[in-house]
Parts: sequence; C-alpha cells; structure tokens
Amino acid sequence: MSDKQPEGAGESGEFEQPSVPDDVWERFARDTERDIRSSAPKEPSARARMVTERLRQKDARGAQPEGWRTGPAWREMNGRAARRRWLWAILGVPVAIAVALVAVKPSLLPGDPFGTSSDASSGTPSGGASATALPAETASPTAAPSSAAPDTPTLDRPFAGSPAERWADGAAAIVVPKATPVGTFTSAQVAAALKQAKTLLVGANLTPGTLRGERPESALAVLDPKQPRMLDDVNSWLRAPGKKHDPLMLFSRFDPAEVRPAGDVVKVRGRMTFKAGAHGSVAIHMDYTFVYPLVQADQATKTPGATGATGASAEGSGGGSTEVARTIVRRVLDLELLDPRKYQATPGKLSVIRYDQDLGNTGCDVYDGFLHPQFDSAAPTGAPPTGPTTDPYDRSLDIQHSGTETCGTLSRT
Repeated sequence: MSDKQPEGAGESGEFEQPSVPDDVWERFARDTERDIRSSAPKEPSARARMVTERLRQKDARGAQPEGWRTGPAWREMNGRAARRRWLWAILGVPVAIAVALVAVKPSLLPGDPFGTSSDASSGTPSGGASATALPAETASPTAAPSSAAPDTPTLDRPFAGSPAERWADGAAAIVVPKATPVGTFTSAQVAAALKQAKTLLVGANLTPGTLRGERPESALAVLDPKQPRMLDDVNSWLRAPGKKHDPLMLFSRFDPAEVRPAGDVVKVRGRMTFKAGAHGSVAIHMDYTFVYPLVQADQATKTPGATGATGASAEGSGGGSTEVARTIVRRVLDLELLDPRKYQATPGKLSVIRYDQDLGNTGCDVYDGFLHPQFDSAAPTGAPPTGPTTDPYDRSLDIQHSGTETCGTLSRT
C-alpha cells in the first residue's frame, strides 16, 4: 500500500490535494497494511498438518478422543468406577485361572469347604481314589510311617488303613538313579547295569507270571551264568522248594489255587543306589518293600491236588470271598557288575552278592515255595507265630533276624 496520499479530483476534473495531514495518513497506511497481513491465510506447519490428518481419520472411524469436540465423556464423571473396572480387568486372568484350578481340584482350598475329602484319618478322597502319593524315597527313613486310622481293606480300596496307600504303584516305584562313570565302566554301561537291576527286581516281585508261581524267566536272564553255583541253586529252589532252598528268598510267589490278587496294583517303596565296588566293579544296592493285596480263590474252582493251572479259572470266575488280606515283603539285594578283564564274568550280567528278605503275613514254617496270606475268616496256615512283634512298614531299620529264625507277629498289615 502506498504511503502517499492519493490525489483528489475536483469538479473541474483536476485532482485536488486532500485535506488530511500527511502524518495521519501515514499512520493510517501502516495500520491498514498490518491488519491485512495478520488476516491473510497462512500455510499450516508440518506438525499441524499431521495432527489435523490424525483427527480427520479418527473422525472417520467415529473414535474421537474424549472431550474433543463432543465435550467431556460420561466416564469422566465416574472415574473411580472406571478405574475399579480396569483393575478387575487386570486381575481377571489370574482369578479365572485360580477358579479353574479349584474347580478341577477343590482340595486346593484350605479346610475342604466342599467336603471333597473323606474321613481325614484315612487320607483318601471320597470315591475310592488314591491318596496323595509320597515323593520317591531318596534316603533311609528315620522312623516308621505313622499309623493310619484302622480301616478295613476292600476290593475297591485294598490298601485302606495302610501306609502303602500313598506309595507308588508297581514298577514305576522303582526309580533308576542317573548313571555316572564308575572305574573303567562308562555312563552307558552303568546305566545298562542299573536297568538290568530293575528288571531283576520287577521280574522277581511284580511280573504276574512270577506271582502265580511260574518260572521267573526275566529275572533269571539278568543273573551272570558264570557266577559259581548261583543259577544252579536258584533252579533247584524252584524245582524242589524246602527250608534250606526256598525260592521265596529271591521271588514273591503265591499259590493260585489258594489266593488271587485283589486288583492289579502292588504298592512299592524303596530306593536304588550305586557306587564303586571292590576292584573297580559297580556295586548296586536295592532296598524295597512290596505290599500285595489278595483275596481267597473261588472255592468252587478248588479241587484236590489242584495246581497252579487252576489259577486262571479261579481269577476269572468272579466268585469267592471278598475279604482282602495283605502280605508285605521287604527285599534287600546287593549286586555287582564285574569287569570281565579282571573276573570270570559275562559282560552286562549281574552277580548277586547279598540277598535278604522279611516276609510279613505268611504262614509260619511252611516251605512249599509260596507265600500264604492269613485271612481273619480262615483257619491259619502253618504254626502259630512265636517270635517278636514287628512293623512290616518300618523301613528305618535294617532287616532284623532272631538267632532262632522264629516266625514273628506283625503289628499291622
């Protein structure tokens, strides 16, 4: 805008000088130019363009920020409630997990508010389910297991009232330790020897055929045929049992004409360890207790002179007594894996260095090669016990033998 005053035109057509003073006109020109510049459109900055575009996109999605163009949202008037709901949203996942766990296992709640457990003295949930299993035994116990409240074993709960109710089942209870090198033997060789030791224990005490009085082939296959007289002696025990050559010294066997298993579970507890033996051998020590629940065989299947062959018919007949008795057998075995370069030994086979046993609830002074459980409803087998009273579940002590080897009395079965 020019700071010069425009010339005016008079009536004669000639421009006349305006009557406004020069200083006033100059101030008017400056003010007018400033107003024009301030009101002129301006190019928005890059940041302003970004913000505008973001807001435009939110408008298009209907996601306007609270308080933007629409005024304060209603949740701002109830902020405490909104925060509480957010807190519950955070806690919702762990709370839902906890509810699911309790639904699956209500016993996780203290005090058993839903009454899912049976009588506390039995330690067994209702419905006959197994009680909580004990962890594996890793060292010699310091005392006998506490006494459970008296409870009568049944076909549904054959271990009721017994500490064995919390023991592991069968071969799964025989835990093989992790192998390490011993002397000249590698970890793999030691691991194979430990596996063979378990095979021997299972074959001698858990295999159904062995329990029915059959020849324990899998157990015998582990023994070293080069160990002097060992296999010869065992075979003679099996052929002609007697007091001095009783197969029960190594094997658990029952007469199928007399008893049959009460179910298919044998409870087992114990431990297996190994160390370096004499002259670089691998010495394996096993100490295990087996609890066998049994019922009397069906009387209808018994015939004079019956042999083990009748066991199948007795077991499958579905008749017979429902009274359950338990026989408890504890076995201690020391085995060795010998170096064939130093001994006359078969690679991979085991030699028996020591075997010891404690037989609980079986007929006294009966040496026919079978265990004979005593039932309350039946006449006792063998001579009456005359030895001391012992607890067959006490694994804190070594196996005790009296000088006269008399048959003792059990404090519980």
